[in-house]
Amino acid sequence: MYKSNHHDLKNRKQLLDSIPGIGEATINVILSEFSNISDFRNAKALAAFIGVSPRIRQSGSSLNARGMMSKTGRSKLRKAFFMPALVALKHNPILVEMKQRLTEAGKSKLAIVGAAMRKLVHLIYGVLKNGVPFDAKYA
Repeated sequence: MYKSNHHDLKNRKQLLDSIPGIGEATINVILSEFSNISDFRNAKALAAFIGVSPRIRQSGSSLNARGMMSKTGRSKLRKAFFMPALVALKHNPILVEMKQRLTEAGKSKLAIVGAAMRKLVHLIYGVLKNGVPFDAKYA
């Protein structure tokens, strides 16, 4: 039983390593904090657990305030995704395209980084849930 768990951990590490922007330090944090992806029903639940979900502030029928990151999850995990998001915005083809789209829409740089953090969480969930390495052409 011990060997099968160890093999599974190694497999998950290889799957995470296939995502551009996710490095050794981030992989270790991910595997130590939420190694069992089946604990979450979907990627949104994982994003909420980490605290990278968007939060809209609204009063009545008007939307006056800017949206922001909810920050209700684990701050250690949220901090672990900041630098990988910056790297992924330059090297991950999916996030490069997303950055271009959000820049054209007039989003701020920090809003784009927050969106990249959330997108990385969704990519991690998909890779671990399906057991298939990252492929930019999959979508």
